[in-house]
Amino acid sequence: MNISLVIPLLNEQESLPELSKWIEKVMTSHNFSYEVLFVDDGSNDESWETIQNLSKSNPNIKGIRFLRNYGKSQGLHAGFAKAQGDVVITMDADLQDSPDEIPELYDLVYNQGYDLISGWKKKRYDSVVAKNLPSKLFNWAARKISGVKLNDFNCGLKAYKNVVIKNIEVSGEMHRYIPVLAKNAGFSKIGEKVVIHQARKYGSSKFGMDRFVNGFLDLITIWFISKFGKRPMHFFGLLGSLMFFIGFTLALYMGIDKLFFHTTARLITNRPEFYIALTTMIIGTQLFLAGFLGEIILRTKSNEERYKIAETL
Repeated sequence: MNISLVIPLLNEQESLPELSKWIEKVMTSHNFSYEVLFVDDGSNDESWETIQNLSKSNPNIKGIRFLRNYGKSQGLHAGFAKAQGDVVITMDADLQDSPDEIPELYDLVYNQGYDLISGWKKKRYDSVVAKNLPSKLFNWAARKISGVKLNDFNCGLKAYKNVVIKNIEVSGEMHRYIPVLAKNAGFSKIGEKVVIHQARKYGSSKFGMDRFVNGFLDLITIWFISKFGKRPMHFFGLLGSLMFFIGFTLALYMGIDKLFFHTTARLITNRPEFYIALTTMIIGTQLFLAGFLGEIILRTKSNEERYKIAETL
């Protein structure tokens, strides 16, 4: 199979028929063998019924329905697990991503050897204040922290080799950082393509301003996991040991000063340095234990079920 399209969605019943026809037209005109995986992330409209009807008329259309809303990352994770195409392309279901981009994305990955191609919505039709400016700031921070030189991390239109999506773990709200996850997994040939951005035709955006705050926190999480995810003791143990050493050294200095030099008649417990030393040693011990426990958890953890699927097509 040439292409798997993974399309997570939430309450997009109006756009699904038009999107499906558009995809079918593009695939047929280029003689692609394909599958479309719609992942219904707990919609409370008639999105799932629409997917069922589309699947009856087009056997290339398949569906996954969650019992409730789990988030876009979980939707992509479920779709990636089912995807069979040589090239896997993700896009949004709101018609803001153009299926006409699919052939060129496929060519870049399959024929030109890229591991991942990320779309860049250079010209956007979103609100300048509510989305465009925060998005530019967010993308700048993501480039600086991650080292991945992309202009648009938030673009849902991306193409991957199948081997890439089978070797990365998309959890939490990490869908924005799949290129970073791919780079950390060893897939270094990452490119970018300017894509057409269209104004939303139906409904309203499901994401608010909080996505930028959550996105920045997730970026810090990815940075930490990429550096110390497999060796938490190297971070917490080192920091804890350093803090304990500083506190112990200060306590030892006060003890020697009191016993041998008698520079002050006050009790050690009446000196503020005593409490600084004590607090530093306690925090250092806690950080060391956090690293130790992290190592134990890392070696004993099991894969947990992150979402529940109600139906598949």
